[in-house]
Formats: sequence, structure tokens, C-alpha cells
Amino acid sequence: MRHGRTELLYLDDSYLREFEAEVIDVRENGVILGATAFHPTGGGLVSDTGFIAHSRGVSRVSEARFVDEGVLHVLEGDLPEVREVVRGTLDWERRYRIMRMHTSLHALSAVVSRETGALVTGNQVRPDVSRVDFSLETLDRELIRRLVDRTNSLLAEGRPVRISWIPREEALKIPGITKLADRLPPELEVWRVVEIEGIDLQADGGPHVRNTAEIGRIEVVDFESKGRRNKRVYFTLSEPE
Repeated sequence: MRHGRTELLYLDDSYLREFEAEVIDVRENGVILGATAFHPTGGGLVSDTGFIAHSRGVSRVSEARFVDEGVLHVLEGDLPEVREVVRGTLDWERRYRIMRMHTSLHALSAVVSRETGALVTGNQVRPDVSRVDFSLETLDRELIRRLVDRTNSLLAEGRPVRISWIPREEALKIPGITKLADRLPPELEVWRVVEIEGIDLQADGGPHVRNTAEIGRIEVVDFESKGRRNKRVYFTLSEPE
């Protein structure tokens, strides 16, 4: 699948760490590539970072962003030339941590939604501490902690995580295919659907781990009430055993 002129390689392979691509445009602060494994800022996820090696040296990718023409890679250092083939390398430690966080957020959101009926009203996935907001009227900390424990038990079972592409009309028939409140379904003919076996099935465009055994344990950091029907949970992850 493409965004503008950029093929989004991470949609099919979240574990792709390096890739080669042609520079299709050079801007003042970076380049647009014909393909990328860098996940841009969006969907609640912070951007990947890393490096692009080219004829003038190696430049750091400080952020990737969606723009109309494709994915803009913001660079620190010299810029390559148009039509040059460059090599991108992700900061894998950061990306893998984001993948683990992202999959754990899906699992926790599914468990909370199933037990309380709450939808996700916002989220931010970061490599250190992430957050998720739920449409809950009451901030019941003990209930959330019990649901986190329930989620951790499911994650420890080593559930496989699968990616599939489903026609939009078929996907819309799946109950709970989107758990985001106040968000219209994507206007795409084919949806990318992420399944955490026995836990969650959801339309999603971000990177995920292949198995929940890779995640570790969700650890609650803090709670915050953001309004009458908006309760926020901050969490981090322990390292898997």
C-alpha cells in the first residue's frame, strides 16, 4: 500500500530494519522516498527514527511525517540527490519497543472494552511511557488494575498476532472492528486488520509484534481524569522473561 508516492513497507513487515529506496523529492528539511520502513508520526504513534546512508554521508532521520506527496523523512545532516538510491536503517531498539507497546495497547483496549463497554477516546504510543483514554464516567482504579492483570495473563499465553487485508465492506461486518470513539471508518477499499488471537481484531495501520510473548507485562504508571467521560491510563512495559 502507498501513501502518495511512497510504498509503506512496514505494513507488510514490521520487522524490516533496513531497506533501499529511491529519492523522489528533496526538500529543505528532508527527503521523500519511493518506499520506507519508517513509520511516520500518526495514529497515536510517535515516529520511528534512524539513519539514511547516501552518497554524501549518513544523515540522521529525526522524524518521518505524512505529507501529500508521500512520507517525508526529516534529516539532520547533508541531503541526498533526487533519483539517488539510499539505504535506510531504523533505530531498532526504539521501533521494537514501540511495537511491543502498540500491541499491548490493542490488547488492553480490547479487554477494557469487552468488560466495560468503553471505547478508546485517545492514545499515544511512545517507547517509554504510553497512554490510552477510555470513555468511562468513573475512574475505578482497582477495576483498571484488575483488567490490566487479566490482559497480562492473556499476553503471557503467547498469542500469535496476524496481519490480513480485508475488503472494506467485509471488514465493516466484523463486530468491534474499530474501538475508537468519534472516528469514522477509513475510506479505503481494503483494510489492514490486526488480529491478536482470541483477544482483539481491529483495523490498524501501525507496526506490531508477531506474538504476545514478546511484550512483557503492562505496568500502570498513573491515572488521570480528563473529563466526565474521558479517563486516562498511563502505562509502561517490563521486559519479557
